[in-house]
Amino acid sequence: MRTEIKINEYERIDDLHRNGYKIIQDPKRFCFGADAVLLSGFAIVKKGERVLDLGTGTGIIPILLEAKTMGSHFTGLEIQDESVEMAKRSVALNGLEDKISICHGDIKQVSEIFKGKKFDVVTSNPPYMNEGSGLVNPFHAKAIARHEVLCSLEDVVSGASKVMESGGRFYMIHRPHRLADIIILFRQYRLEPKRLRFVHPFQDKAPTMVLIEGVKGGNPGLKVNPPIIVYSEPGKYTEEVFEIYYGEGQA
Repeated sequence: MRTEIKINEYERIDDLHRNGYKIIQDPKRFCFGADAVLLSGFAIVKKGERVLDLGTGTGIIPILLEAKTMGSHFTGLEIQDESVEMAKRSVALNGLEDKISICHGDIKQVSEIFKGKKFDVVTSNPPYMNEGSGLVNPFHAKAIARHEVLCSLEDVVSGASKVMESGGRFYMIHRPHRLADIIILFRQYRLEPKRLRFVHPFQDKAPTMVLIEGVKGGNPGLKVNPPIIVYSEPGKYTEEVFEIYYGEGQA
């Protein structure tokens, strides 16, 4: 019999519309957004591969990737104690303790935390705002999630490279205005940019996000895929985004 999972009074349970999975969230701290869902749709995880998600928050990306792929095991690394505890409860809520591990730790110490262990795939939905960009949210948990308070873009990219197998793949979602920095850092840490997709809220609007794949030790050659358009009209997802959220044939 599964142990009853504690849900605190300030928390809520959200349906992920995948395999019946749910996630525990605290609206006052940080709730996952479209970026995490889009990253889970962009990342390729092959049968039997081991996956690490850097800065996993409440575990949304490992849970979605477990639902969508045939990966053998998924690990989430998170620095905030409360998020780690919440993520572990979400894993237990879905009965995924054998498939998903949540680890408490700092991205800057990732190679020490995993002590030589290598992953086939690394993902990250890191803080977007670098120092001096935007107002830092006064609620610290949201500041950590959105701003480079505890780790920089370089920490994320270098950390991914350190724990990846040669030929392994790194998937990240970020903001278009950081794209030059991203590509420079990818090459600095031997992650060759291989695939890129811009995300536009509407067809006639500028992109607000960019998805990028890097291969450790890969040969040069970047493919820019067609953009993802989120909405066909206000409040209505395009067919592609609907399928990323809910799967095929669920309209």
